[in-house]
Amino acid sequence: MNVLFDQEQLARLISSLQTLTGIRANVLDASGRDIGLTIGHTAFCRQINEDPAGHARCLACDAAAAKACAGRTHFYFYHCHVGLCEAMLPLYAGDPNVPVAYLILGQFLESAPDEERWRSVCDGIGWYSGNVDTLREGFFALRCYPQKTLQAYAEVMEALAAYIRLKGMILPAGGSDLRRLELYLNEHYTEKLSLALLCERLQIGRTRLCRLARELSGGHTLSWLIAQRRIEAAKALLLQTSMPISAVAEAVGISDYNYFSRLFRTVTGLTPRKFRLNREGSYKNIVQNGENSGDFS
Repeated sequence: MNVLFDQEQLARLISSLQTLTGIRANVLDASGRDIGLTIGHTAFCRQINEDPAGHARCLACDAAAAKACAGRTHFYFYHCHVGLCEAMLPLYAGDPNVPVAYLILGQFLESAPDEERWRSVCDGIGWYSGNVDTLREGFFALRCYPQKTLQAYAEVMEALAAYIRLKGMILPAGGSDLRRLELYLNEHYTEKLSLALLCERLQIGRTRLCRLARELSGGHTLSWLIAQRRIEAAKALLLQTSMPISAVAEAVGISDYNYFSRLFRTVTGLTPRKFRLNREGSYKNIVQNGENSGDFS
């Protein structure tokens, strides 16, 4: 199934969830394959995946879980091939009977690791070719969560799944051309983009694509729309990080620093440096005024 993922928004949600809860989550495609939102694993799972046999087993486990939970409306809890607790929820868009992706959480235990549990794991990993002592350390470092906590988390994640659908973060390729263009730019704005390439990737004619770009940008060209998307990303990096401006330019897909500065000023009315300084100054004023007025506790 050809599906468009708004990877930027999805990655931000997944990262926020892990920061708040410590539970690792991810999104898989319709066949149960990782779409590349996150690259983090617990030490234990990282070592398992470094072994070719272990990686193959992890992929097969995800695919089997996706097949088993298709059609469900609540989380499907199960144990992975090495005994860790995981849960999966189908995500739908359009047809309520055909999942377009899966929300998965896992890499934890439902009870504290002990020697008996570790021996049980060892009995099932005769294929493992790595250092078992190091793997043991990773196993005993796994976090555990009581059933009540997991159930509460699952309910929140089910609400999040509805939010993902509402916001159109995952859509079949047959969705509206306007939304498909928007999602594609959100995912690929750092890459070299052209009218011809976008026509090919989205299977849209040149005239229609230009019309969609004008609609999406408020009357501007496709080039302006792409530039606007890159500058929005750059503004976030300027405010949220201390990255050098040249590094910010590279991060949003513009290798020429001077061109980036001119483009940023054209779109925002400010140079990147002034934009960063102005926002930092505004923040300080807000804090100072809040402290003086007693609004902040």
